[in-house]
Amino acid sequence: MLDPNFMTDTGGKISLDQEKRGKIQRRMTKLNVLIVETKKRLPANSTKPPVLLDLLKYEDKYDLLLKELNKFKTSE
Repeated sequence: MLDPNFMTDTGGKISLDQEKRGKIQRRMTKLNVLIVETKKRLPANSTKPPVLLDLLKYEDKYDLLLKELNKFKTSE
């Protein structure tokens, strides 16, 4: 299901760029939730390697998606 907040072109169809941007934004939102939840699992004193690896993986994916999203903004 597509986000109802998408802008439509003159033909009433959502462009591929807009659809891709929406998918990126939704994935970033999900990753942000995972990042916050993973940070809550980190103990105050010492970090558990598997939890830290999960956090780094989520943050790396988020950064890649952010760069991809910024490509859309610079091409407009």
